[in-house]
Amino acid sequence: MKIGILGYGNLGRGVEKAVNANADMELVAVFTRRDPAGVAIASKGVAVRHVDDLQSMQGEIDVLIICGGSATDLPEMTPKYAADYNVIDSFDTHANIPVHFENVDKAAKAAGKIGIISCGWDPGMFSVNRLYATSILPDGEAYTFWGRGVSQGHSDAIRRIEGVADARQYTVPVPEAVERVRAGENPALTTREKHTRECFVVAKEGADKAKIEEAIKTMPNYFADYDTTVTFISREEMDRDHAGLPHGGSVIYSGSTGDKKHVIEYSLKLDSNPEFTGAVLAAYARAAYRMNKEGASGAKTVFDIAPAYLTSLSGDEIRAHFL
Repeated sequence: MKIGILGYGNLGRGVEKAVNANADMELVAVFTRRDPAGVAIASKGVAVRHVDDLQSMQGEIDVLIICGGSATDLPEMTPKYAADYNVIDSFDTHANIPVHFENVDKAAKAAGKIGIISCGWDPGMFSVNRLYATSILPDGEAYTFWGRGVSQGHSDAIRRIEGVADARQYTVPVPEAVERVRAGENPALTTREKHTRECFVVAKEGADKAKIEEAIKTMPNYFADYDTTVTFISREEMDRDHAGLPHGGSVIYSGSTGDKKHVIEYSLKLDSNPEFTGAVLAAYARAAYRMNKEGASGAKTVFDIAPAYLTSLSGDEIRAHFL
C-alpha cells in the first residue's frame, strides 16, 4: 500500500521509520507546509512535496497519515483531507474527540473514504484495554496513569503560546495513587490527585515569562485541572537535558466478580513516544486500506477495528501463533 505523510516533525519521522519497516508499505511522499527544498528526510529517493500538491495526488496514495498537533492542526486538516484520501491521525484532546469524530465522519462518508482518528497509545492502545477490561468486569473501575514522560501534544500546545521558543512537558503519576489502585482499593481520585505536570520552557528574548506561565497553568483541557510547575530554562539546557522523548504509563482496571477481586494491568515503557506512536499509526494505516477496499467508509476509532486488520500476517498464521 502506498503511504503519504503530512508533517515532518517528531511524529512524522516516527511514522517514516515504521512505514519503511513494513514490507507491505511504500512511502510515496512527505508533505510539508514549509519550503520542501529545506526539508531533508531519512528515506532515500522519496519526494518531499508541498502540502498544496495533495490537491492532485489522490490516485497515488492509499492512506495519508496526518502528523499535526491536536491543538489547531488536526481539527482542520483531518476533515479536509478525508474528503480526498483515507486518513489517519493521532488527535489526543480527549474532551473534543466526539466533535472531531463527527467532522471527519461527515467528510469521509461523502467521499467514500475511511478516516481513523485518535490512534496511538492513548488515545489508542490504552483505550482498547480500558474497553476490554470494563466489558469483562462491568463491576469495576479503570484508572489510567501516564508517564513519567514527555507529552508531545501538551508540549506542542505550550510552544504555540506567544513568546515561547521551545517547551517540553512531562506528565508524572502520583506514586501514592498508583499503589492504592494496584492494591485494589478502587479509590475515588480527582484529576489533580492522579498526576502532576512539569513544564520546561525556553522563552523568546524579551517575552513576558509571567504571562507565559499564567497561559500554561490556565489552559483548559491541558493544564487547568492539574498541579503544574513551570520552569524557564536556556536553549542549551533544553538541548542537553530534554532532547529525548520517552514516555509510557499504565491502564489499571480493578473489578470484581461477586466477592472476588481482580486487577488487570497493561503498561508501556517507551524509549521514544513519537516512534512508538508512529508504529501504531502505520499498523492502523493497513487497517484503513483494507477496510476501504471492502467498501467501508466514514470515521473510525480503534474500537471499530478488529486486530486481524492490523497485521500483515494471514489469518492462518495469526491463529497458529497468537491464538
